[in-house]
Amino acid sequence: MEKSANDSNTSKKRLLGLTTAELKQVAQQLGMPAFTGGQIAKWLYEKGVMSIDEMTNLSKQNRERLSNEYCVGAMPPIDCQRSVDGTIKYLFPVVTTGNSGDSGISGHSGLFVETVFIPDGDRATLCVSSQVGCKMNCLFCQTGKQGFEGNLSAADILNQIYALPERDQLTNVVFMGQGEPMDNLDNVLKTTEILTAADGYAWSPKRITVSSVGVKNKLKRFLDESQCHVAISMHSPLHEQRLSLMPAEKAMHISEVVELLKQYDFTHQRRCSFEYICFSGLNDTLEHGREIVRLVKGLECRVNLIRFHQIPNVDLPGADLSRMEQLRDYLTANGVFTTIRASRGQDIFAACGLLSTEKKKNQKQ
Repeated sequence: MEKSANDSNTSKKRLLGLTTAELKQVAQQLGMPAFTGGQIAKWLYEKGVMSIDEMTNLSKQNRERLSNEYCVGAMPPIDCQRSVDGTIKYLFPVVTTGNSGDSGISGHSGLFVETVFIPDGDRATLCVSSQVGCKMNCLFCQTGKQGFEGNLSAADILNQIYALPERDQLTNVVFMGQGEPMDNLDNVLKTTEILTAADGYAWSPKRITVSSVGVKNKLKRFLDESQCHVAISMHSPLHEQRLSLMPAEKAMHISEVVELLKQYDFTHQRRCSFEYICFSGLNDTLEHGREIVRLVKGLECRVNLIRFHQIPNVDLPGADLSRMEQLRDYLTANGVFTTIRASRGQDIFAACGLLSTEKKKNQKQ
């Protein structure tokens, strides 16, 4: 996908990432009828155009008015790696960072984020990022070791879908890439609003999963304001051990997270899950299994066990498959639906933060 001339001017504001209500305001500010904003929304989120010139049901005069100040603002990936299993990791440029929900001025900031496309039979999942770097600094995550460089705007989150070469194949999106989604909640909610709005992508919220380590106040707000699935990074049911792996445990204990989740209904279509990276001899024992069963009792949920893959300078051992199977069978036998997630993209930098870390290192060199 090549950028059009409309998209190459760094002084123009981006239409991408604006809701239909915001697009109607843009239209009115430029002297157009409000309904023109709805037409623009269809061109963006239904048609996926890459330039304003493609919006052919807008008059030539209105297209010129719009393109004088705005561009679509889609930015194609700057790098990718392809796995033998079909997984593709992309690096997308970032235009703006900060706390604003503004889509920002077009032009590359010099930063980038990772996005992973995971095809699986008749399903295709995209793992998107919500921040450049991350404040959470989990011991086992390469992204946290990059430090925090900023929140992605809704436009930059959405761009990972909009400018994806395989976008028409997508069946699901998971916010499990770089960053803590609840730490950038305004822009994450705005993105999911566009994805689920009838005049946006018109997706069911059941096609979207948002992950979190558990951020006080923010997690509750997400549960109240969204119907998307939620996935909690547990990794240990034991407070002290989880704290040693995840500093965020200090601010919101896993027990507090679970108690909050128990206030919501996950017995119908909305799903609650726990991500659980297994480390050999550390958190994969039957004692951990018993604590997980005790912790989630009364909560409709599932547990996804994930094998740890080594990252540089982290001395944590990956779990043995037989121990993971033993833990899965114990949890399932005790009423906690549990799966072992298949590892994908092992021959490329598929784990969060590895490809972008390598790219930054090469830039410095």
